[in-house]
Amino acid sequence: MKKRVIIVHGWDGYPEEGWFPWLKQELEGRGFEVLVPEMPDSSEPRIEKWVSHLAAVVGDSNENVFFVGHSIGCQAILRYMQSLPAGKRIGGAVFVAGWFTLSGLETDEEKIIAKPWLELAIDFEKVKKHCDRFFALFSDDDKVMPRENRKFFEERLGATTKLEHKKGHFSGSDGITQLPSALDALLRITG
Repeated sequence: MKKRVIIVHGWDGYPEEGWFPWLKQELEGRGFEVLVPEMPDSSEPRIEKWVSHLAAVVGDSNENVFFVGHSIGCQAILRYMQSLPAGKRIGGAVFVAGWFTLSGLETDEEKIIAKPWLELAIDFEKVKKHCDRFFALFSDDDKVMPRENRKFFEERLGATTKLEHKKGHFSGSDGITQLPSALDALLRITG
């Protein structure tokens, strides 16, 4: 069975942003089926909408399904995994600039949108019953994601992590159009 990779963009993101097209092309060249869905209402992401949309995109979840998430997309992936029925397994996930705490929210609207994502707990034990291969990538100059998130991914998920230098929030607006470390991590997980 062909391995599938689903790349989930972040808040205000879109499928053609930054490094997503590059990663899709690299993976397709290696024989993967790759989907980069446009998440609903990306300027106002809502947990229920994103998780149900992701479930529809994935269809039948199994160990040949892998995820790459960016920012709030990482949360959507974790919340999707948490919603899976007992016995369902996912192959693995690579999280880029994922977070459980945020800094730099400037407007009241941003705070309102982020609040449920920050406050509605994730059952990490349940997530780990569906997947046990996690990698998380962070940057030393990310302005929106406090560094404590790296420790949280290690402690809560047992994720292998890596800290990159001067990649910002790994967004297209940060000039990131290729992300070899995410590709390498995914190839290790899928190996």
